[in-house]
Amino acid sequence: MRRLILVLALASAALATAVSSAQKIKPAAKVGLTTRVFHPTTPRNWRGAEKQELRCVIWYPAADNTVETHQLIGTPNAPEFEAGMAAEHAGFATTTGKFPLVLLSHGSGGSAEQMAWLGTALARAGYIAVAVDHPGNNSHEPYTREGFALWWERATDLSQVLDAMLADETFGPRIDPAKVVAAGYSLGGYTVLELGGAQTDINEFFDFCRAGSQTSTNKTEARRSDVDTSVCRVPEKYGLGNVDDILHAVHKTSAISLAASGDSYEDVRIKAIFAIAPAVGFTLAPETLQNFIVPVEIVVGKADRIATPRDNADYLRSQIRGTRETVLPAVTHYTFLDTCTAEGKAKLGIYCADEVDRDAIHTQVSAMAVKFFDHALHTK
Repeated sequence: MRRLILVLALASAALATAVSSAQKIKPAAKVGLTTRVFHPTTPRNWRGAEKQELRCVIWYPAADNTVETHQLIGTPNAPEFEAGMAAEHAGFATTTGKFPLVLLSHGSGGSAEQMAWLGTALARAGYIAVAVDHPGNNSHEPYTREGFALWWERATDLSQVLDAMLADETFGPRIDPAKVVAAGYSLGGYTVLELGGAQTDINEFFDFCRAGSQTSTNKTEARRSDVDTSVCRVPEKYGLGNVDDILHAVHKTSAISLAASGDSYEDVRIKAIFAIAPAVGFTLAPETLQNFIVPVEIVVGKADRIATPRDNADYLRSQIRGTRETVLPAVTHYTFLDTCTAEGKAKLGIYCADEVDRDAIHTQVSAMAVKFFDHALHTK
């Protein structure tokens, strides 16, 4: 009997310890929102950006008594996008543990705020999420040719944001440095794959765009007559010229960066990668994808004509062992932007045109990301 009591006591103690550990970081009922502007001191390529800084938006688990408000993007009297519910500069959730961190990378020509739908959901699930405006390639300042052409440099933005977040007096002590992951949309999907060790062959892109329908893709010699080259002329590039114009310009200003385009930008601190509608995936060298050790999950829309699944998500899944790819019916490339307001739908055309419920897709994909990261980090 005494032995049975001892066994039961030990089991109860173990259960109490497990429950206590699980409760250290629980899903947040509320979300806090703030910004940071980081100024790295190490030499870096700013890609001709007007502002030489890394501007970030941060979502985080907030205290239970936080009062959230509806967040909007655009001019105050005519906002174009909804950005979820959050409270600016709210107090942190009470916890005895540290939070995992998610680095977020926006699409070409977008902004950190366009990751709000995902950042908010991640914060509500117990993560700190930080998105950065990529220099020369964000909607808050004039676009530059270098910002569009030197995509491999985007990975350095995320690595330096990670450095800065860990050093930040408010966030640093609350981040678990062993639990850092990354998620990106469109060119951001490519960017986070770079952090995992993928390396670029830019000739694939320029050959693809010059040849148009007469090109080889997915690293094969097969020629196709129906290749869609929308990625070469996305609306955000308006006014910057064609592919050869851009390449000619950046050759004059960025020869060193172009020479380093095939280098590795791997950051070994990244433990998992979630890529949403990844673009220019076909430019990533297969031998570097085949050596991936970081878990990867990909989601893409079947109706995506900017980052077509077969040239991007399908190719990446075929090269990275163990990668799960989810293809969502009727979802387009821009479905993964924040939800549009009535004003946005009236003004922004393709960016707001959906045949699906955008909010429902965001909810589905956010849940996928949380589940994937929880599993990869063993947090649940």
